[in-house]
Amino acid sequence: MRIYYVYILKCADNSYYSGITSNISKRLEEHQTGRYPDSYTFYRKPLQLAFYAEFTHPEIAIETEKKIKKWSRAKKEALIEGRYNDLPNLAKKKFKNK
Repeated sequence: MRIYYVYILKCADNSYYSGITSNISKRLEEHQTGRYPDSYTFYRKPLQLAFYAEFTHPEIAIETEKKIKKWSRAKKEALIEGRYNDLPNLAKKKFKNK
């Protein structure tokens, strides 16, 4: 059974990068060594693995990674810190009263 990983890297500029891979150690090495010069992380090293989750179905992993990419910084940090109960509230938009 193949395992797929959804991961979040914390970059040197304190931004976050989300990705998916089936070989997390190889992919982290590629990020750290700058294998892909056009990638988001190329000029943001050093990188730190902040979070990862394992999946057995690639479709679910891809869907999860796409969702995380759209999340706010606060929501990503709640996930990284294991504050799962905070996630639903961080999904709500705050609308200003006119």
